[in-house]
Order: sequence, then C-alpha cells, then structure tokens
Amino acid sequence: EVQLQASGGGLVQAGGSLRLSCAVSGATFDDYAIGWFRQAPGKEREGVSCITGTGSDSETYYAHSIKGRFTASIDNAKNTAYLQMNTPKPEDTAVYYCAVADIHTMVEAYTLVPEFYHYWGRGTLVTVSS
Repeated sequence: EVQLQASGGGLVQAGGSLRLSCAVSGATFDDYAIGWFRQAPGKEREGVSCITGTGSDSETYYAHSIKGRFTASIDNAKNTAYLQMNTPKPEDTAVYYCAVADIHTMVEAYTLVPEFYHYWGRGTLVTVSS
C-alpha cells in the first residue's frame, strides 16, 4: 500500500552539498507526516527532520544537530519529499531513511521519534569525507 523510496545518497566532501529524495506512493502529505531519519554505524536511529501537513497548516521540525544546515521540503505534485544537505559534516555520515506517520495520531513531541512512524523506505547511504 504505502511505499517509500529514498535516493540521492553518495559521497560528499565536508562543506559541499547533497540532496536526498523520497518518492512516496499510497499516502498524501495532508494525511501523513514525512520524516527523515538516519543511523550511523554503531548508533541508534535518530530523527533528522519532519514535515506535518501542507500549505499554511504545515510545520517543520529539525534535530538540533542539523539546524541551519539541512532543509526539508515537499513537492505535492510529485508526491516527493527532499532533504537538502548543505555544509555536511563527517558526523553526518549515516544511512538516511524517509518514513511517514499518520498525522491523526502524531504528536508534536514525537515528530522525530522513529518508533512513531509506520512505513519506511530502504534508506540511502551518505558518506561525508573530510
């Protein structure tokens, strides 16, 4: 039913830029929050960003570690979400995942909590070199 496919990962130098994409089917951004998560080797999965709703009802949440550097966005026409990664750091190296959660059961405090998301993409590897 709901399917997600993350893409755009690869090797990038610190201070460069990279844009990740997440193609979503079977879900609309009006009904589902779209989040980006990452998992570095030996570490637990953590939330990166989340967008809830569209238009004037939309809210965007970011992890403190990436604020001012990464930007989340959505394209409703393409039903695709993006994560623009500017000036990435080596510590940003991780497998990045996109996921959706039902807005009707989502709570603001849990927007970046992986356990509250229902559907996940495979993930795409981002490696930041120094």
